[in-house]
Amino acid sequence: MTMWLKYGVNEDGILICIEDVNRGKTSLKCPYCNSSLTAKKGKVKEHHFAHNDQTCRPIANREFPTLPLYDNFNVQLSGKDLAQLKLLWQEYGAKNYPISSYLVTSGLLKAGVLRKNVYLTPPEYEFSDLGKVPVGALEFRQFNDVQSPLLLKKLLKLELAFKHAKHKNAPDLAYRLTDLKLYRAQLQRILSCKLYFLEVETNIATLHKIGVTQRPVIKRVAEVEIDLLAHYQTVAIRVLASWEHRGNVELYFKHRYRDFNHPIGSLTEYYKFNADDLKIVLCDLQQMQPKILSQDEINILEENSSLIQVAV
Repeated sequence: MTMWLKYGVNEDGILICIEDVNRGKTSLKCPYCNSSLTAKKGKVKEHHFAHNDQTCRPIANREFPTLPLYDNFNVQLSGKDLAQLKLLWQEYGAKNYPISSYLVTSGLLKAGVLRKNVYLTPPEYEFSDLGKVPVGALEFRQFNDVQSPLLLKKLLKLELAFKHAKHKNAPDLAYRLTDLKLYRAQLQRILSCKLYFLEVETNIATLHKIGVTQRPVIKRVAEVEIDLLAHYQTVAIRVLASWEHRGNVELYFKHRYRDFNHPIGSLTEYYKFNADDLKIVLCDLQQMQPKILSQDEINILEENSSLIQVAV
């Protein structure tokens, strides 16, 4: 799996996301090696920063940290195990049938995507909540329950790695610090975003849009209307709901409901549901619990980086 550098550092030492800059050469620097960066924002690969000179070791070796279950939902399965998991879902999971042990690989068990159902005789297997993520079958409420502890567990792991390197005065101390900064910046971004779901009435059809914003949703709606008026004669937008601190859900929504995606030119966040499907989607979204921030998350939102400040 390719991992892309999504953040550069400005002249004030602040991490800037690829989505907040224009394409082309930038004044930003690599957070690892201080090399100048170019923003690559095409239509094929994920938006990312590329080094203007030779790519540095942490980037070349793909060592920098990313958020668990945020923009990749394959739960680190090999291609073979992922294909087997999808097949098992089609044949068994989607029908709620038990899975015989001879169909289960060690890789699937090690990844925790299947679990033994001991109430069956002989014991057979079923999908775990984590196992439903790659196939987009896990509801949003449960998805948050699975992802949230993984996000904080990885934060703790990076903090401990940095503290250990600092205590040992290890040669990779600067890399460990940058890993921690990058991860905190990614967490801050998704926590600071509202998730919103819009109903869009046009002169041709009714569509729906998922998205995130750090501003009032009504301001984003005005921009959406301008975008759509380039494609339709009339546009009327209604905000069906929004959720604070739920920027983590947007990409999983796109994964879960990808079969209903309805691109409009270069606009990709639009969906076309029939009445029955829309009821399911709304129920799925509305069952999400309000996000209750942990103290670590509050600190990150408030940019309370005492650990980093002490290190610097």
